[in-house]
Amino acid sequence: MPEVIPQFLHRRPNLPLAEAWEAIEDDDLNRDELVEVPLLGRVSAGLPIEACLDAGSIHVPSRMVRRNTYALKVRGDSMIDCNIFDGDVIIIERQESAENGETAVVMINDQEVTLKKLYIEKSGVRLQPANESMAPIYLKNSDIQVLGLVMGVVRQTGLAA
Repeated sequence: MPEVIPQFLHRRPNLPLAEAWEAIEDDDLNRDELVEVPLLGRVSAGLPIEACLDAGSIHVPSRMVRRNTYALKVRGDSMIDCNIFDGDVIIIERQESAENGETAVVMINDQEVTLKKLYIEKSGVRLQPANESMAPIYLKNSDIQVLGLVMGVVRQTGLAA
């Protein structure tokens, strides 16, 4: 069975998400303490899915962790242009608001969660995928709740044994 090696991508501040990722190299990992973060379940990068909590954890470099950090496993391809792919684990900083264009985990009608870029418009909110083949979702402000912002990605890459 191939060994699975995690690749850690840390978000650099003040850059568009597609350009913000910086790989944490193995040399840096040896110096960086790994910290356990709760893995709370899945988030859809596609059509919203029902929110369901899991109880698990993942170890990530300490520089990817802030005060209220948790992780979610990504299902779907709506964020591929931001370098977030199906099967990745995203590191989230819990926040209740997002700036225009931020990539956020959003709860819809207290039931479903999705990962999208959030835009506030006159008529409400636009949840924009980072994939040209997918359409945005338009909602009223009262229909959504921001759960957190993406701060890092853990990508599982298999190596032949």
